[in-house]
Amino acid sequence: MNNKGSIVTVEGNIDPQRLGVTLTHEHLSCQVNLYFVPPKCTEDAKLCDVEFAMRHLGWIRQFPNSHKPNLRLHEESTAIEEELQLFKINGGQSIVENTTYGIGRDAAFAKFLKSMSERTGVNIIAGTGYYVDGSQTDAEKALSVEQIAATIRTELIEGFEGIRCGYIGEVGTTWPLTDFERKSLRGSAIVQSELGAPLMIHPGRNEEAPFEIMRIVLEAGGIASRTVIAHLDRTFTDPDKLLEFASVGTILEYDHFGMEASHYQLNETVDMPSDAQRVAIIKLLLDNGLEDRVVVAHDVHTKHRLTKYGGHGFSHILLNIAPKMLNRGISQDQVDKILIHNPREWLTCV
Repeated sequence: MNNKGSIVTVEGNIDPQRLGVTLTHEHLSCQVNLYFVPPKCTEDAKLCDVEFAMRHLGWIRQFPNSHKPNLRLHEESTAIEEELQLFKINGGQSIVENTTYGIGRDAAFAKFLKSMSERTGVNIIAGTGYYVDGSQTDAEKALSVEQIAATIRTELIEGFEGIRCGYIGEVGTTWPLTDFERKSLRGSAIVQSELGAPLMIHPGRNEEAPFEIMRIVLEAGGIASRTVIAHLDRTFTDPDKLLEFASVGTILEYDHFGMEASHYQLNETVDMPSDAQRVAIIKLLLDNGLEDRVVVAHDVHTKHRLTKYGGHGFSHILLNIAPKMLNRGISQDQVDKILIHNPREWLTCV
């Protein structure tokens, strides 16, 4: 099928003008048990399996990775449908779904994505590829670069369990990178070089990780301008280092909007920035001429961030962050670039 000039969604190809306001990094169904962090406090250990209740929400919000039920987003199909409907009502039109092999990608997942798009009218763009080493089976870790590339190529061209994949990602890496993750990056970059496909990469939690990732991707033929590096809000703490990385030419994603707890369980050496700080960093990027290379999202992957559980949901950026951007001197044209034009340019098949 010729995809040139279109965007591939789970329901088929669409004209790029139909993409509209887009969140470039969300999960509608995933299982991230690999990110469970045992509580340090003996008393807190008693809360690992407690129900969601008002008296527990403060603890869950502070220690989201220590609450096992919180890590099972795949159980929330009804809540996800309600979130997507609210997102559509508030002006959202498209979501890039980032669940790849290792965190819940199977036939039921594919069927679920298509059903959600049909029932809510939200465009859903599904990815293909492999998540971090720790989420893979021994068989997947043994795959060659060529085998990884073959799977990605097939799912972009022919589809996966009845749906079409519109990009590669999120491709997961840790720090330091493992042998499997290097193979996964190379396989992804090879297919990107062949098809010009959009690529999304989850970097390890270290400021050197994005640089090493792009060295591997570019050496394998990848395209910096078609590649999004995710999670920059928890990766770069030094603005000069961020601007140095920006010179590589990738798309820069700030996708933890709504995460307001400064305590970051997955890397306690880093203070998770607030939404206000994220907006300030984005303003810095824009002031440095990078308005064509910034995209945003929430990276919802746990239950506590859904409105059903008192969270911000998928409409938070539209309802709260876009107005904050305008209030902080970011223009409406720049907001539109971040939410509409930049995702459209990235996702349009070339």
